[in-house]
Amino acid sequence: MNLPAHEPLLNRKEAARYINYSYGTLAVWDCTKRYDLKPIKIGRSVRYRKSALDAFLEERRLSAF
Repeated sequence: MNLPAHEPLLNRKEAARYINYSYGTLAVWDCTKRYDLKPIKIGRSVRYRKSALDAFLEERRLSAF
């Protein structure tokens, strides 16, 4: 996957809002590895690449049909 030089990183709250799920749901998915949103841990914080979230949404959209 080719990433732009300065791809936006979203914190868990922003990522949850972006994909329309709750903060807690993302935390559970990270812990249980239910969906691989490719979280990036920076110290105690977690960040998500916008492109990984877009890929997740696209995959979910395509599997709905």
